[in-house]
Amino acid sequence: MKSIKTIMSLFGLFALCAMFVFALQDAPTDENFEKKIINDYNVYALQVPDYLNFSGEQLPLNNPDILERMDRELHVNTYWQSNGFLMFKRARKYFPIIEPILAKHGVPDDFKYLAVIESGLTNAKSPAGASGVWQIMKGTGREYGLEVNNNVDERYNIELATEVACEYLKKSKEKLGSWTLAAAGYNAGMAGISRRLEEQNVSSYYDLLLGEETGRYVFRIVALKEILSHPDKYGFNFRDKDLYSYIPTYKVEVDTIVSDFTKFAEGFNINYKILKLHNPWLREPHLNNKSRKKYLIDIPHEGYYQTNP
Repeated sequence: MKSIKTIMSLFGLFALCAMFVFALQDAPTDENFEKKIINDYNVYALQVPDYLNFSGEQLPLNNPDILERMDRELHVNTYWQSNGFLMFKRARKYFPIIEPILAKHGVPDDFKYLAVIESGLTNAKSPAGASGVWQIMKGTGREYGLEVNNNVDERYNIELATEVACEYLKKSKEKLGSWTLAAAGYNAGMAGISRRLEEQNVSSYYDLLLGEETGRYVFRIVALKEILSHPDKYGFNFRDKDLYSYIPTYKVEVDTIVSDFTKFAEGFNINYKILKLHNPWLREPHLNNKSRKKYLIDIPHEGYYQTNP
């Protein structure tokens, strides 16, 4: 009996030490963070929040069809973890550019998540030819004042493209009657949504029978809004240093022809690649500019790009 008591005492001491070590492992150090990456992975069924809204317009989650569609997008976007982490990283870099432009135009802040689902906050180009962070078609860009040609394509200028997106969304809201329908109209066109509303004799996006892409569109926006706003709730663990950083720039006015952007960049102590990273709308290594138009070229402040380790 005595030996058993001794063994039990030793076991208790071991368990106490193990609990102490486990507690230390929960400390938010880089080393323990890396251990969690390997050991802490679980998959859970998600619960759709009781209240969700887009631009202040509540989703009718008491409708079982709406609940199921929202549930789908929450699960798909939560458990596509690699894509999710990239959205967190890029949002930190690009939301500071998008947010003040939306605010200036009186467009709800929630529309920044529309840009997330449109392009993943990259300068993507769709098979149909929609381009840039806001996926603007060539004709739409020109209609709203963007220059679009082989030499300059301002759909890739995130600031100018956001201005155009705001103008389009405001017009869509005025025509269709709600921000939710304006978002759907961004995907399917104002005329397309207006025609469907009339054909089906309804007034809400949530009552429309739509094709797969537009039918999921607003739910995807709301899912990304919910996940990006509550990372801990959906199992995304990261530190501030894991996110991408917004790199401050200053603008240089150019109203002449630029024959060689490599030499132009070197004049600001950067290379051509860095110039293009901040000005993807400059589509060729030179600027034609026969009309002497004034362009604003972004130049990063010194010290942000180091080529040596």
